[in-house]
Amino acid sequence: MHARLSRRRFLNAAALGMATAILTRGVTARAATRRTGTGRRDPDIIIDTHTHFYDPTRPQGVPWPAKEETLLYRTVLPKDYKAQPTPQPVTGTVVVEASAWVEDNQWILDLAASDPFIVGLVGNLPVGTDGFRAHLKRFAANKLFRGLRLGVGRVREGLAQKQFMADLRSLAKHDLALDVLGGPDALPDVARLAKTIPDLRIVIDHVANLRIDGRAPPADWFSGMQTAAGHKNVFCKVSGLVEGTGRADGTAPQEVEFYRPVLDAVWAAFGEDRLIYGSNWPVSERFATLATVQRIASDYFSAKRSGVRDKVFWKNAKTVYKWIRP
Repeated sequence: MHARLSRRRFLNAAALGMATAILTRGVTARAATRRTGTGRRDPDIIIDTHTHFYDPTRPQGVPWPAKEETLLYRTVLPKDYKAQPTPQPVTGTVVVEASAWVEDNQWILDLAASDPFIVGLVGNLPVGTDGFRAHLKRFAANKLFRGLRLGVGRVREGLAQKQFMADLRSLAKHDLALDVLGGPDALPDVARLAKTIPDLRIVIDHVANLRIDGRAPPADWFSGMQTAAGHKNVFCKVSGLVEGTGRADGTAPQEVEFYRPVLDAVWAAFGEDRLIYGSNWPVSERFATLATVQRIASDYFSAKRSGVRDKVFWKNAKTVYKWIRP
């Protein structure tokens, strides 16, 4: 009797174990794939690597945007971003500081201290000046400070300046990144800088602010992208697409096909490991909704092999900015 009972218990336990394993595998698989109604896999994490937050109602105001920018000149904070409907929830954001006021870097870091949605700050400091080293030491001590952004004009003139280049080498020694903002003519300067300081991670913002018209991009832009991409420390931010249409009345095309020629070009140049997603919100809001911006990138990269969307939507950003949240 005891033997039969033990055998029955064994069989029941085995059956229960198998059922539990099957159920667990099913739940795990569903959690891992997170498929949409179309059957495609959604990225587990989305890090938007290009947002701007500011508050014109502060006593000191803001240097950007100007009061004449009626859509942009308003208080814009993380809660306002999170209130925007998107196809997939956004996990966090890297803020890009548009203000040239040094203390506005601290303003964003203070904001981030109380809101973990901000995973990093690409700051704005006066590279090439006597005070830069002290500023860098101060802000680099904060783990949320992940790099700097410079306009291409400053990069172009700085390439011939000893102090400027020494400061960028110091940025690299702190393991921080550099965003470069400029048009297609910025690409040769990016390539030159990347060659000169190969351990500095450089990000081309907004696909180099190309004018996008639905047709094949200009050959000189693509050639410049290829040359810059020839340096493995250069990355390209998939941002500024709707802005590239020039349709600031909110009527930028919503279909990925309109942007495909440009996306195909940056894919060919940088591949799956050096493209990162950014919205440029709220600037992008003048051209299209945040949902449209996210959907364009998602629709394009979902057609690539498994795992590519995760790379573009967060893994590559981790490589570039080395953010520590979430």
